[in-house]
Amino acid sequence: MDSVQKAMSGFSLDLSPLKEPLGFIRVLEWVFTIFAFATTGGYSGTTHFTAKCPATEDTQNVTFGYPFRLSTYRYKIPICNGSSTDAFLQGNFSSSAEFFVSVGVFGFLYCTATLILYLGYQNVYRQTSRAPVIDLVVTGAFAFLWLVSSSAWGKGLTDVKWATNPNHLVESCKDICHPGEFPSMGRLNASVIFGFLNLILWAGNCWFIYKETPFHKDPNPPATMEEGGAPGP
Repeated sequence: MDSVQKAMSGFSLDLSPLKEPLGFIRVLEWVFTIFAFATTGGYSGTTHFTAKCPATEDTQNVTFGYPFRLSTYRYKIPICNGSSTDAFLQGNFSSSAEFFVSVGVFGFLYCTATLILYLGYQNVYRQTSRAPVIDLVVTGAFAFLWLVSSSAWGKGLTDVKWATNPNHLVESCKDICHPGEFPSMGRLNASVIFGFLNLILWAGNCWFIYKETPFHKDPNPPATMEEGGAPGP
């Protein structure tokens, strides 16, 4: 324990791990993790439809965004007598969206912490067997979380697209309502792609971390001529 504390007390920046798969892939994870949660968490979109009455034409713009509690977004359906009725978007997809963003945020924090360990305390990481083992377990857990969260958010995004589809919104007023422009969701499509790219990166990185653990290294290498003396007859 004392040796670990002494090693942790001395920060020594060494960029050489970035040239190895262990450090390079961690940087890629750091970047793609940011893209994953940023493209989802900051999203705001608008869906449109038009209500045409004999004397008037009214365009409705319904704005929605993260965390996609769509049932809280209200819009008006015009009635051709000068009045209107209130309606709401359908569905609450906040659980899958927030889960996906949470995995991204915690993944970003873990990447930051391990990069500091790789680059500043490489002697601690290499000389203690506990650090690579913990790193392997956590990285494997994140790979699983990326699989679950990306799949859940992919299904959630499909439901969001259906709920905000202008063709769906005008079903309650087909006689006077006409669908308008579909909301732009390129960022959300990209977020799902980044999620599965993170799955590939984190799962693949498990192999390179595994090579740093005692499970891959021979804990008792055979003695050499100099270390073990002359071989017996």
